[in-house]
Amino acid sequence: MSQFFQIHPDNPQARLINQAVQIVRDGGIVALPTDSCYALVCHLDDKDAVARLRRIRNVDDKHHLTLLCRDLSEISLYAKVDNQQYRLLKAATPGAYTFILEATKEVPRRLSHPSRKTIGLRVPENRIVHALLEELAQPLLGTTLILPGEDEPLTDPEEVRDRLNKVVDLVIDGGACSFEPTTVIDLTSGEPVLQRQGRGDVALFGL
Repeated sequence: MSQFFQIHPDNPQARLINQAVQIVRDGGIVALPTDSCYALVCHLDDKDAVARLRRIRNVDDKHHLTLLCRDLSEISLYAKVDNQQYRLLKAATPGAYTFILEATKEVPRRLSHPSRKTIGLRVPENRIVHALLEELAQPLLGTTLILPGEDEPLTDPEEVRDRLNKVVDLVIDGGACSFEPTTVIDLTSGEPVLQRQGRGDVALFGL
C-alpha cells in the first residue's frame, strides 16, 4: 500500500516533506506533482530504486531519466556546461524544460545514455519539489509518469493513487497538474535542438 500525503502546493508542510525525503532515502519510489505533469522520482544513488523506476515505466537504459536539480549550480556538477549553454539554461530555469547535456563523472554510469554519455536535467518551478530537493540536498532522479502502453501522463493525484497503490511507496497530492510534459531541448551539439514539444515555450531558444 502506498502512503498518500496531501502537501500544500504553496506552503509545503515541513513534517510531510521530511517524511517524504526519508522514504526516498530508504529506497522508495515517489509520485509527485511538478510544473508540467506528475513524475516518478527516486534516490539518485540507489541502484535498486532506479531499476524499479525503469520497470514501472517499462523503459530500458537507452531512455533518458532526468535529474531534478535545485538550481543551475547543481546542474553544473552533473553536466558539462559552456558559456552559451549556461546563458540558455539561465533564461529558461526554473521552468518546464528538460535539457539533454553531456554528463560529468558525477553521474553514475548506469544513469547516463549508454552510447552518448548524456543526461537529462531540469530545474522545476514547483515549491513541493524544491522543498524536497532542499531537504535531500541533492538531485532527485525522475521520469514523467506515463504508464506502459499509454500516451498521456497521469495528472490527477487520486488517479495516481488508485492505479499505483501497490507499485510506488508514496503519492504526493499537491493538486492537479498540466497534461503537458516538459519541453525537451538537446544542447549537446552547440545549437538547441527540439526533441519534444511540451509545456515550455521554445521561442526562448529561437525554435
